[in-house]
Amino acid sequence: MPAPFVCYLRVYEPLGALPGPLAQRVRAGLARGAIPVTQAGTRERDVCLRAQLGAPVRLLPGERADGTATAGPVDVLLADGADAPVTAEGSPTPARFGPTTLVCPLDTRPRAAAALVGFLSTESPVLRTAALHHEESTVRSRAEAVVAELGEGATHIVSATWTVPLPWFVLVEAADRVLVLAHDDATTADGPGLRRRCYWRVPMADALARADSAAELLSATLGDGGPAEVLRDTARWLRHFDAGALVELDYGGLVQLVDDETLASDTSAEDVTAALAALREGDAEKAMESYRRLRDFWASRAIRERSN
Repeated sequence: MPAPFVCYLRVYEPLGALPGPLAQRVRAGLARGAIPVTQAGTRERDVCLRAQLGAPVRLLPGERADGTATAGPVDVLLADGADAPVTAEGSPTPARFGPTTLVCPLDTRPRAAAALVGFLSTESPVLRTAALHHEESTVRSRAEAVVAELGEGATHIVSATWTVPLPWFVLVEAADRVLVLAHDDATTADGPGLRRRCYWRVPMADALARADSAAELLSATLGDGGPAEVLRDTARWLRHFDAGALVELDYGGLVQLVDDETLASDTSAEDVTAALAALREGDAEKAMESYRRLRDFWASRAIRERSN
């Protein structure tokens, strides 16, 4: 079975910055063993499927039959660089983030709850009825309650299916890309090719500065909606986390939609940088050219959702 066709925007925080109860559960997760980032998508899918296939069926992963959260350790991704691949230029991933242990809890239960609320708000009544095991009003109430448990906090991961939200590329620079292609990869116990990766990691301060600057520019040139709104929302989400965190944009399972040659020649980050530079110079035609190249590249991936 292929990995989920999902990409991710993740925040890895210093372990010492996590609040007490979460820090304890994260440490327990680390003692059990951090989840390899290449297996995060399949891990989440398996956890969610087990929740649905159990007896009795649970509405969300990571909870008991009565809807209360389990108190066990959380699944954690670890950004320690110990198994870091090489960059596209062939040099080791630079140790830019110091010796601090940086962790990213998967936050599977609240993220599943948020996805469920979105599903109930956007899908047709026929599909909702077919997919739910409980009354819709009960499902919505329980899912919204789980999201509310976050309080002033936020999940460490946001994700998208079949394509990368184009404003996310504002957060990164082309030189930060780390690329692992099939010829770099060894067959794992999970099958061949699952370690192919394309991702960027940047310091929180850089990601926020880029998001704020681009949002201001886009608001001034294109209006407050669309990409500018996405970037403002993204910046608000990032501000929930420690200033010493790092931000990771990961193609995740989307690498399965492109071959090695296409992945190596992908210029998405460069195209966004070029489009913003053109807007700053007042060259709308050049900005549109870069945007069309970016849009067309990802549209040819996203269209596969309709044929699936």
